[in-house]
Amino acid sequence: MTRSLANQIYDTAHLNGTFTLRSGQVSNEYFDKYLFEADPGLLRTIAEQLVPLIPAGTEVLAGLEMGGIPVATAVSLQSGVPAAFVRKKSKEYGTCKLAEGASIAGKRVCVVEDVITTGGQVMISTQELREAGAIVENVLCVIERNPDGRRKLAEIGVRVHALFTMEQLLSGRGEG
Repeated sequence: MTRSLANQIYDTAHLNGTFTLRSGQVSNEYFDKYLFEADPGLLRTIAEQLVPLIPAGTEVLAGLEMGGIPVATAVSLQSGVPAAFVRKKSKEYGTCKLAEGASIAGKRVCVVEDVITTGGQVMISTQELREAGAIVENVLCVIERNPDGRRKLAEIGVRVHALFTMEQLLSGRGEG
C-alpha cells in the first residue's frame, strides 16, 4: 500500500508527550526530525520533493546546524546545487568560518532548515550569512510548524518555501 509522503513523515517522526521546543514553547506533540532525516529512503523522497521548491537562481543551499545539514546534503545530491553547512557559531580555530563547504560570498544562497517554528535560528543565520556576503532571500524547509515564523522571516526579506505545514502533516493531506 502506497502512503503519501506526509503520512510517512508523520508515522516516522510524530511523538506524543510534553516537549519544550527551541523557542521555549511547550507542545504536547513533537516531530523528531532526526527520525526522518536518518531514514535514507524517506530522506531521498523528501529531497526529491524539495527540489522543485528551490527558488530560481539559487547558487548555494545553506544547511543550518544541525538538522538542516542532512536535508541540504540530500537536496544538493538531487539537484546538483552546491551545499554549505552553517554553524550556529563560527569556529574559533582553523578557518574560523561560519559556513563550510561551498563559497557563499556574493552568491544567491537559499537557507535550508528541517523545521521552522518561530524562525529564530533562520533569522540569526540569515543575518550572519548576509554579513559574510551572501544574498539570502529564501529558506527551504521540510515542515513549517507555525505561520508566525513565516511572518517574522518576511519582515527581514526572507520567503519561506515549505514542503509541508504542520496542519498538512496532522491531517495526512500533504501535497508534497
